[in-house]
Amino acid sequence: MKQKLEEIKVQAKAALEAADSTQAVDEIRVKFLGKKGELTAILKQMGSLSPEERPVMGQLANEVRGEIEEAIAVSLKEMKAKAQTARLEKEAVDISISGKRKENGSLHPINSALEDLIDIFRSMGFDVVDGPEVETEYYNFEALNVPADHPARDMQDTFYLTDSMLLRTQTSATQIRTMESRKPPIRMIAPGRVYRSDDVDATHSPVFHQVEGLVVDKGITMCDLKGTLEQMAREIYGKDTKVKFRPSFFPFTEPSVEVDVSCSECGGKGCRVCKGSGWIEILGAGMVHPRVLAGCGIDPEVYSGFAFGIGLDRLTTTRHKISDIRLLFENDMRFLKQF
Repeated sequence: MKQKLEEIKVQAKAALEAADSTQAVDEIRVKFLGKKGELTAILKQMGSLSPEERPVMGQLANEVRGEIEEAIAVSLKEMKAKAQTARLEKEAVDISISGKRKENGSLHPINSALEDLIDIFRSMGFDVVDGPEVETEYYNFEALNVPADHPARDMQDTFYLTDSMLLRTQTSATQIRTMESRKPPIRMIAPGRVYRSDDVDATHSPVFHQVEGLVVDKGITMCDLKGTLEQMAREIYGKDTKVKFRPSFFPFTEPSVEVDVSCSECGGKGCRVCKGSGWIEILGAGMVHPRVLAGCGIDPEVYSGFAFGIGLDRLTTTRHKISDIRLLFENDMRFLKQF
């Protein structure tokens, strides 16, 4: 039995020296020290020994077990050290190599212009309101005093999803929802994407951005509209910017105006950007039509209001002297890095 115990110790150590993985070491442990292992099998024969031999063989068996367990622990420690060394060598960083500079992101020019507008109007007491991009005909047209035979309701201008559901052509629909849910006084702007069936070119896109504004209160006049828009234009284009109001027509405002600003490229002298006129159109506006107020449950005999719609893409291109609106949507990093 003593000879067998010595053989088990020698075989176990030899096997551990040849082991090349922790899994192999674990298999050796099971083979020699497990419940059905070789050392256990020897210990089961202890009953056949004489009372004098049992304690001697038991002590020897424990010594063999201890040496094998110690050899296993050493083997595992060495393997872990080798694995860590290999991993560190693989993950080593050459600190002499120049690092790659990480570029900081920045706001898209449209978002930058939008944030500036929001700051400007919030400073004047306006709330920012959001509305759905999929609208009903009622909110997109009828509630805004656009009759069924109006050209804007033609299939060629509007993306219809069903007979009565469509992609909104203007964020003015949010004004109607706001007037229905709030009581005057109201001061709000509604930025968002809008959709029209336009061909893509340097000045048109089927998807573009608007910022609609609305004020409803007692005693609101055209002077309030004029002062608000002049302040906005000078904040965006500079304090020397001139603003011009031209009579126009919109079904939901009366009277209605188009608003121009002096060309920032030539200072109003005339150039290719403003097509020689010295002025650039930036938005449409007017006093809210009494019929629109009444349709939202607001008494036009008591309250009045003004509304305006800013083409955010147009404002961005004129502000930064961008000649082609398509550049705003192409995600060309050479273009975007300029901002």
